[in-house]
Amino acid sequence: MDGLTTTASPGIPPSIARQRNVILAVLGVLAVVGWIVFLNEATERDDVMGMGSMGMAMDSASGPDLTMGRSWPLFFTMWVAMMAAMMFPAAAPMILMYSRMQRREPGSATVFTASYISLWLVFGAVAYLLSALVEDAAGDSQWVADNWGRVGGGLLVAAGIYQLTPLKDICLRHCRTPLSFVMSHWRGGRAGAVQMGLRHGVYCMGCCWLLFLILIPLGVMNVAAMVAVALLVFAEKVLPRARVVSSLAAVALIALGLAVMARPSLLPTVA
Repeated sequence: MDGLTTTASPGIPPSIARQRNVILAVLGVLAVVGWIVFLNEATERDDVMGMGSMGMAMDSASGPDLTMGRSWPLFFTMWVAMMAAMMFPAAAPMILMYSRMQRREPGSATVFTASYISLWLVFGAVAYLLSALVEDAAGDSQWVADNWGRVGGGLLVAAGIYQLTPLKDICLRHCRTPLSFVMSHWRGGRAGAVQMGLRHGVYCMGCCWLLFLILIPLGVMNVAAMVAVALLVFAEKVLPRARVVSSLAAVALIALGLAVMARPSLLPTVA
């Protein structure tokens, strides 16, 4: 049962239909706001640095600019916008299903969603720390600066290989079958909403963590990379033939990674 087919069926009571429409509208607005904030920041950055929308290249003397020259609060703000833009459309079927099953406690859907997204915010903190560590290491070590591109290429290859692993399949299966997930992991009340939101977040992260991690070498402000990852996440979780989508993405990531390892300048964060 695919994600979209679990959220709508004939004969839905008007009250449930209204609740579903409200949730879809809220998630849609949050996603649109997230894209607007991100694109505005990316455009301002490109104007300041005199680059195109893919301009993320580093100065070979100073190393890669992976945190966009931002402090932790600003990076975190951008990460929140990115998560809203990229994850809410793909997570909508699961949120709708949970809300339908918990319709007598409408606030639980908000708790479920907040718990789910909180894991991605923690992941954002880890991504910032990793980016800052790489920047510092590149500034202190010429070897790191010279080989960063190959490391980034290796990360792309790893992301491609992970697409083909059983763990990816297990996590994706849970994300694509909202009704099965809700019935298998049901917990009542607000505390249950937190548990279920976190559990869904773990499965979601199991699907996508390397896809988001490759945004570090590709450039966190790289619009093309972010759009590509967002479309891939949505296609894997919602559209039919997820296995075919994942396999095609695996081939593309491995091929790109190998090309970058052979020619690091292909990486947007390498001059």
